[in-house]
Amino acid sequence: MLETVVEVEKVLPGEDFEVARFGYARDPRLLLDRLAEWRPDVVFNLFEGEADRTATEFYHAAVLEWARVPFTGSPAAALALARDKVRTKYLLRGGGLLTAPFLVLDEPREFDWPHAWPAFVKPACQDASVGIDQQSVVTTPAQLAARVRYVFDRYGPLVLVEQYVTGREFHVHVFEESDSRVQVMPPAEVRFRSGPGYWPVYTYDGKWNESSVEFRNTQLVGNVTLEGELGDRVAHVCATAYRLLGMRDYARVDLRVTPLGEPYVLEVNPNPYLNSLILMEGLKAMGRQFPEFVRGLVRNALDRASDSARKCF
Repeated sequence: MLETVVEVEKVLPGEDFEVARFGYARDPRLLLDRLAEWRPDVVFNLFEGEADRTATEFYHAAVLEWARVPFTGSPAAALALARDKVRTKYLLRGGGLLTAPFLVLDEPREFDWPHAWPAFVKPACQDASVGIDQQSVVTTPAQLAARVRYVFDRYGPLVLVEQYVTGREFHVHVFEESDSRVQVMPPAEVRFRSGPGYWPVYTYDGKWNESSVEFRNTQLVGNVTLEGELGDRVAHVCATAYRLLGMRDYARVDLRVTPLGEPYVLEVNPNPYLNSLILMEGLKAMGRQFPEFVRGLVRNALDRASDSARKCF
């Protein structure tokens, strides 16, 4: 995160923006005091929450909204909704988008899995692949019961059980122009080198643990071309999901496309990692540059502000 702060600061030129950094953790009064002291026109929001209380990510945005300070990225309501995988799935389904059949457990109990196997078990209110590993995919009632118990014991309620969706996995960045048009970047594909007993899923180790076998066996390939109707359909799904969840400025939609060409939404991620290589490659493919993109986020927030002074932190 700190490297993202540095990169953002670099591309906000002094002749246009007066920039100052501010970081805080446990005490929101520090933020409120600094807002009162500095009176910034825009906050460039890179706060991802406390490590042991990640819900503070949307608390932070709510404090900014309460203080009537414009900020980049999604509003508090969208941040909160995206963390709640269950409500997100209901919303996606209600909006006509495909998402894996599922059920939700608020306590560990006996139940009959009504959908096809394999099943996929994960915490309902975590992000960044927390709680996802190779044992998340289960193929029998006994495995399912054991995994549900494990997730409850480790992460607490709620537990989400989904039908496992086979197919190619894509991460698609979406961003909003100053005129509110939603632009969809070329997809990036998650490619797995699978083997016996190895499920092609983007686990926590595969995403973050560089010393793990899963990390070495997981490749993220940018600027993948999806031809014709499939490309149009994926773009439509991503833009629709962005709007349904009330995202703002930029987001990333993760989905799987089945062998029959059906895109199933896995997650919608507000305020994704700005230093992502696939984001950079996607911008380049669209004839954009990262500095221009960052400044566009600030301009979007400034358009939401009541005055035109150029300060942000």
